[in-house]
Amino acid sequence: MNIHEYQAKELYRQYAIPTPVGYPAFTVDEAVAAAGKLPGPVYVVKAQVHAGGRGKGKFKEASAGDKGGVRLAKSIDEVRTFAKEMLGNTLVTVQTGDAGRVVSRLYVEDGSQIERELYLSALVDRETSRVAFIASQDGGMNIEDVAHNTPERIHTLSIDPATGFEPFHGRNIAFALGLKGEQVKACGKLVENIYKMFVDKDMSLLEINPLIVTKDGKLVCLDGKMDFDSNALYRHPEIVAYRDLGEEDPTEIEASKHDLAFIKLDGTIGCLVNGAGLAMATMDIIKLYGAEPANFLDVGGGASKEKVREAFKIILADPNVKGILVNIFGGIMRCDIIAEGVIAAAREMDLKVPLVVRLEGTNVELGKKILNESGLKVIAADDLGDAAKKITDEVRKAA
Repeated sequence: MNIHEYQAKELYRQYAIPTPVGYPAFTVDEAVAAAGKLPGPVYVVKAQVHAGGRGKGKFKEASAGDKGGVRLAKSIDEVRTFAKEMLGNTLVTVQTGDAGRVVSRLYVEDGSQIERELYLSALVDRETSRVAFIASQDGGMNIEDVAHNTPERIHTLSIDPATGFEPFHGRNIAFALGLKGEQVKACGKLVENIYKMFVDKDMSLLEINPLIVTKDGKLVCLDGKMDFDSNALYRHPEIVAYRDLGEEDPTEIEASKHDLAFIKLDGTIGCLVNGAGLAMATMDIIKLYGAEPANFLDVGGGASKEKVREAFKIILADPNVKGILVNIFGGIMRCDIIAEGVIAAAREMDLKVPLVVRLEGTNVELGKKILNESGLKVIAADDLGDAAKKITDEVRKAA
């Protein structure tokens, strides 16, 4: 689960992580009022969307101007102008795709005097099974170019969970950032607090770009991108309260209500699979046969007939879906339960697209019998390759 920048900065303050003063705003008047609480004379007006690259982004509407989603205002009148231009308009960045995101909230922040821009992030490194910090002296809007062109300027440091944060971790990161003197000590405390917050809140990613050095030598977190482990959210109702459903795909929201792991994609073949690994393999083999998957959908190991029916509804809600591939390996999941769910969903929704089903495992013969006796036009497949070929052939014939 992602949260907005202003929400991330609320967490910063809880952990004594330095960040500028600012206030969220949902209307033009609220943006003006927010600026009035700040000392000025410079204010930063930031679009709040779940996507990076806001500073370089462009609004679709001409009325929004061409200054991107992060703007420097030198008066409260300019704050008002920028808020009018940004709120309700669609911001397109490198991470939103062509559809962009409608800006429904802003963050108005006190301006900072920047001496240097640095980059600092923390993430769960699956190679080492540890929290890793990534640091670079080249922070700012072009960090992706730095990673691509000069990867040697990006430094990684992992923290052993058995020992946790130690002072030398902070010093090593400070040196990687080119800090000196009192800044080294300040960086050590900053990294210690970030690590504590990261672990306490079950984060999977925290990105600070930029981490700045101010004109008077202070370290300040000017941005905050946070992602939380969805599997741990039951422990953090205070984080769940930050969730902005307007930034999420409606079908993914509906899937989460039924405990389905679902991600919408741009293809034409809907996938209903049990197990994340098998789901990814299914998508890969669909692409191998020249088609594109319409979704990732894992019904899990213990899905009920009702859960399978809801999964079907979610797949068929996508108008781009021209065929469905059901690929089930029954271990914990019983093939007869899958078959009953498939039949119930197909009848309820008056299925019009081709349906290929590959079943293997527990109660597989009973599952096949249920499908064969259903009276529905279900195409059986012997293995995954056969299933992928049949569904892609059916979709092509129907096109």
